[in-house]
Amino acid sequence: MINKPEPIKSDEIITLVEQGKISVSDALLMFRGKPHSITPTHQSVTKEKPPAKPRINPVVIEHTPAEESINDVIAELDSLIGLDSVKALIKEIQAFVQIQQKRSLYNLVSEPVVLHMIFKGNPGTGKTTVARIIGKMFKHMGVLTKGHLLEVERADLVAEYIGQTAQKTRANIKKAMGGILFVDEAYSLARGGEKDFGKEAIDTLVKAMEDHRSDIIVILAGYSQPMEDFLQTNPGLKSRFPIIIDFPNYSTFELFKIAENMLEQRQYKLNKEAKAKLYILIEKLVAVNEENFGNARVVRNIIEKAVRRQAVRLVSKGQITRNDLIEIVADDILEVLNE
Repeated sequence: MINKPEPIKSDEIITLVEQGKISVSDALLMFRGKPHSITPTHQSVTKEKPPAKPRINPVVIEHTPAEESINDVIAELDSLIGLDSVKALIKEIQAFVQIQQKRSLYNLVSEPVVLHMIFKGNPGTGKTTVARIIGKMFKHMGVLTKGHLLEVERADLVAEYIGQTAQKTRANIKKAMGGILFVDEAYSLARGGEKDFGKEAIDTLVKAMEDHRSDIIVILAGYSQPMEDFLQTNPGLKSRFPIIIDFPNYSTFELFKIAENMLEQRQYKLNKEAKAKLYILIEKLVAVNEENFGNARVVRNIIEKAVRRQAVRLVSKGQITRNDLIEIVADDILEVLNE
């Protein structure tokens, strides 16, 4: 008869956390009786005799501390240009969740963690990028099991006939389980009033948020004022989204730096004259669309056009050097300005 190992005691789990041998998320899994990847560490805590052959640091080999992964995600967040207020709020949320997890370990009263969010801001201000980072962050913390992002819009949730919208919405919720369901232009769900099928999609989403609160985060995103109007259409909706993040427009300098980064990632580089021309172009776009322009997507389009212009310019050149292939010159940007 095979003897089952004795269950690990709660004080032993806490000791492992304090010694840095396991993460908080692994400890929570052990308390809940779920599978985890730290059996070698558990064996070292129990009073069984050590194996005949010494093991070589099994904990480090089989498990990477969650804190290290979180640091990587935070570094990715910090690398984003601008968005200082957004970054600060996300770090605040991350710290709150982490402390609530630790309070639970010590059987202290902990606040309920509800992480459904509203993202308000113009298109191209980083909402989807930040949502993706949040998904990875909460996966490493053990809040989400997968941490992936599923981006949907009204057409993905609302059907044309009675009874199909709930089914369509539930199908997307199922795909998003373990991660984030990101609903872009969410206010469009309420544009048809009470008789519109969008209301059915909203009701289905709200039910899923209650039924699966421990393994899905719903983020509703869109323009600031339409999102505010949308929340007013359903008094109970706003209370279900305790975290509201405003995404400001990028400044001229921030958009210019985003453009430089896009080029660098593709192994292109602006020369001095091209930098000046590109900055002027972005400055004009911001001035013309002061209220609504903060758009990294427009900057991406400018860069793609400039790269194509460079290609046309180089094709007619006899001998092409490596530097020629990398350099974006003022004429490439001028072509974009003249369109």
